Amino acid sequence: MNLPNKLTIFRVILIPFFVVFMMWPVAGDMSKWIALAIFVVASLTDLLDGKIARKYNLITDFGKFMDPLADKMLVISALICLVALSKIPAWIVVIIVCREFIISGFRLVAAEKGTVIAASYWGKFKTTFQMIMVILMIADLPTLSILTQIIMWIALLLTVISLVDYLAKNKGVLKDIK
Repeated sequence: MNLPNKLTIFRVILIPFFVVFMMWPVAGDMSKWIALAIFVVASLTDLLDGKIARKYNLITDFGKFMDPLADKMLVISALICLVALSKIPAWIVVIIVCREFIISGFRLVAAEKGTVIAASYWGKFKTTFQMIMVILMIADLPTLSILTQIIMWIALLLTVISLVDYLAKNKGVLKDIK
């Protein structure tokens, strides 16, 4: 259990705390800001674990599996909370979640064939913009409302582009499926 994997596990552990502060105002108006801080810390662990793993050659099968799963769990948890709070349209979240299910299924098929499919730059941009979008939506600052909307549309566009790119680059995985 190396440091990058510990950071990934820490990110997963933060998710229920994030959801509690997002959905249950345990600290009154401060709950939103506590949830935001938790989300930012969790997002930063995503950046750190990858950098550390690559820099010190600490890449593991556990990390390859769990890191993207932890990202999906964090972002989807946040998006569901934001839908519940009427901060983002449900149809946008449905597109994002469907993309994640498609890619996860695709990765499972690839794994059965002995192929590991690495994250693409489009996927990394998508995750980054989704995280920025979530941060802006949690903060809910009126002065940034137009920027928040622009980031939301960019995140949605990157979600679709990354899906198409992923499927196009790895279409051979689907050959010979019974």
